[in-house]
Order: sequence, then C-alpha cells, then structure tokens
Amino acid sequence: MSIIDGKALSEIIKLEIREEVLSLKEQRKNIPHLAAVLVGNNPASESYVKSKVRSCEQVGFESTLIRKDDSITEEELLDIIKDLNEEDDVDGFIVQLPLPKHIDETKVTLAIDPKKDVDGFHPVNFGRMAQGLPCYLPATPFGIMTMLERYEIETEGKHCVVLGRSNIVGSPMSILLSRKGTPGNCTVTLAHSRTKDLAAETLRADILIAAIGIPNFISADMVKDGVVIIDVGINRIDDPSRKRGYRLVGDVDYESVSPKASFITPVPGGVGPMTVTSLLANTLKASKKEVYL
Repeated sequence: MSIIDGKALSEIIKLEIREEVLSLKEQRKNIPHLAAVLVGNNPASESYVKSKVRSCEQVGFESTLIRKDDSITEEELLDIIKDLNEEDDVDGFIVQLPLPKHIDETKVTLAIDPKKDVDGFHPVNFGRMAQGLPCYLPATPFGIMTMLERYEIETEGKHCVVLGRSNIVGSPMSILLSRKGTPGNCTVTLAHSRTKDLAAETLRADILIAAIGIPNFISADMVKDGVVIIDVGINRIDDPSRKRGYRLVGDVDYESVSPKASFITPVPGGVGPMTVTSLLANTLKASKKEVYL
C-alpha cells in the first residue's frame, strides 16, 4: 500500500509555481493576484480562506481578502462581484461557500466572470471542461487529476467509481476521468445516495473516489484488493481525547480499507492541500491569459 501524500505533493507544486512567479518578476511581467470574498464567520470557511491567503504568500502571489458580515444583502454581494470582474489588477477571485441562506449561491456563481472563475464553478467553465476545451477546472477535481498523474497511477481502461454527484467534485470527476487523455480513458460509474446495492458498485472499482460526505462510510468489505482510493471527505467527529474535542476523518474507513488498497489518500493531508494548490495553478493561468473564454 502506498500513501498518496497530498501535503508533500502540494509543497512541490507550490515551489514550481514560486519559481515561475520569480521568473515573471525578473521579466517585469504581471504578478498573479487572487482575491477572496468571505461572508460571515463559518469556522471551516475561515480556515480554508486563511490557507489560501497563506499559500499565496508562499508562492509570491498578491492576495486580497474581502470580509463581509453575514448580514450583507445579496445585492451588495453582487456589487462586490461586479467590481472584482472589472478590476484589471485582480486575475481571479473566489466567493467562499457556503453563503448565508438569504443569498442565492447559483446567482452568485453566475455573476462571476468566467475568465476570473478560478474555482471553476461557472457553467461556462463546466461546459468547456465537458467538451475538453481550455477552461479552469474545479479546484478539487483538478487536484485529484494532478495526484493521479504525478503518482503515475494507471487509469486507462480502468473501472472508476465516483461516489457522490455534486457539481463541485463528483460530476466533474466523472467527466474528467472518462475523457480521452492521461489521466483518463476510464470506464466510469457515478454512484450516489439513490444507487441500489451501492456495495456491489464499489466492489467493482479499480479506482474509487469517495465524495459522499459521510464519515467512514466506505468499509473494507466494500472494496476489492488493489483498489486505488481517493478520499475527498473531510468530516469532524467527536473525540474527547483530542484537545479540540474532535478529529477529522474521511468518507473511507482508513484503518480497515488501507491494507487492501494499492494507493490511498489520507485525511487530513490528502486531497485538501491539493485543492488549494490547484486554485493557485488556475490563478497563474489566469494571470498569463492562458485560457481564452
């Protein structure tokens, strides 16, 4: 069993990005600038955005954090997005989800200029991804594809089961792995909460991508020997023995499943760090105008 160390890989890629930024500085070219809009004080969102800002500093990006109270109106938030769309100095930006219930997340996503949509959530980027055209890939799927590529995990002709059908992870992963290319050329099954006999599907997987949001859902009896496990889940469970009173676990029962896996991502330290790094990679592309929409 080999661990896919997302934390270590993300550090390698951030060093590569930093070298490119230093080269841009020497050539007096545009330095990538990422902006983030954070509404409210959701602890997970706070932590995630802080990680993004810190990563920007590590690679030499400029960054801007726009904080707003959760009482902000939808109209006020859309005005902020309009300003960021028109700000030439900002190459890409994100609006951190989730948003307060009185704000329509779909409306917010649609308001972002696809050319600055470095989260890869806008339907224009999603549609171009589906057709294999240049686009900004959603950050988590982008990170997973990079992990598969850098660890030289064979995907061609393999049966991949994607568990979860969100627009952020599950659906784009099913598209990316079925496309022609490397990684890719998989036969993909997209399973979800309404799938009958879910274990029968997961047992067929050569590659299993778990993104269902249920702690330790995948057990050893649900996978075959030699399976590649990509665990996207980040779930908090109570643990009085920990100082914080909880610990993080994935959607896969790591202890029971890892002995059967050929490759597996840990939680934490697997997919999470690669999501942030992929956001940086998209921002670098945006600053270099590599994607024309």
